[in-house]
Amino acid sequence: MPQDIKKQTLEFNKLHKRLRRNVGQAIADYNMIEDGDKIMVCLSGGKDSYTMLDILLNMQRTAPISFELVAVNLDQKQPGFPEHVLPEYLEELGVQFHIIEEDTYSVVKRVIPEGKTTCGLCSRMRRGNLYSYAEEQGFTKIALGHHRDDIIETVFLNMFHGGTLKAMPPKLKSDNGKHIVIRPMAYATEKDIITYSEIKGFPIIPCNLCGAQDHLQRVAIKGMLNQWSKVPGRIENIFRSLQNVKPSHLMDTDLFPFTELAQDNAADLPLETTDQNVVKISFNENT
Repeated sequence: MPQDIKKQTLEFNKLHKRLRRNVGQAIADYNMIEDGDKIMVCLSGGKDSYTMLDILLNMQRTAPISFELVAVNLDQKQPGFPEHVLPEYLEELGVQFHIIEEDTYSVVKRVIPEGKTTCGLCSRMRRGNLYSYAEEQGFTKIALGHHRDDIIETVFLNMFHGGTLKAMPPKLKSDNGKHIVIRPMAYATEKDIITYSEIKGFPIIPCNLCGAQDHLQRVAIKGMLNQWSKVPGRIENIFRSLQNVKPSHLMDTDLFPFTELAQDNAADLPLETTDQNVVKISFNENT
């Protein structure tokens, strides 16, 4: 085997193991998949969902539990949508799948004024159709392909434009309580997914069939985070902070009972500073 091909194979194997490890860790940390689950893998035709399906299929073959995977795509009838791509790919792969056909494109175009962002309404309608199908078919879990970068971007979108501190949770119960949504790619980086997708040669369907919307706020957030990523460890620490939340050090009175805080018996307590970098001083009878 030529040296360059050997090196490429080695690098791909390392990448595959890293993605599989990321997905396996997320699944374990949040108990995403259980024995007997019937999982609807939402396949959009983008790099994220293709990679998610590929990794889940790989894990299914060696998992110590039994679970079913069904790839589901929603054909929203955008002009130019290549209807043949996903069925041909999934048939060749031998994967069980279903294509939902629903003309949400016409509804979005009728409701949203020209030049306005359509993604919000489009995503809500897409989610509604997928949830309905999941209920009809008895799926126990709905798997979405959002990755680590999506989660971090959502944090800042909600902070900057929604005034809330929230992200995309790796596991979520729907508002009506009927669905459990999981994000197995939550620990995977977009960079790894892009590389993996390119090497695998997935038949990508672009998400600009309804017209590119480069003015979206998410694009600005992504640019900001790309700049921040030049500082080693910064993005990793932002993500890690979402798993290390201190409600008592925030300001949400519904999350922490600030109004009920009262001083303990001060006479029984030593006087000490709250800064761990400052020497603690206590007073007693011998001081």
